[in-house]
Amino acid sequence: MNKTLFIILIVIAVALIAYNVTLLNFQNLLEGDSIIALIGIVASLCAIVLLLIFITSKKIKDKMNQD
Repeated sequence: MNKTLFIILIVIAVALIAYNVTLLNFQNLLEGDSIIALIGIVASLCAIVLLLIFITSKKIKDKMNQD
């Protein structure tokens, strides 16, 4: 997988976070569509963290193979 794909996936995850923030009802965060939006935000954050971990592990692997 190349770097461009990772950047596109991270941008999509950030866009999903932005969209889900617009769905939040700050008066009742744990009711109705707000709970679904919160789940979407957490899932997108998890996806970003996993992608960043994968990118870091690829860099480490490349450095190990280089030496």
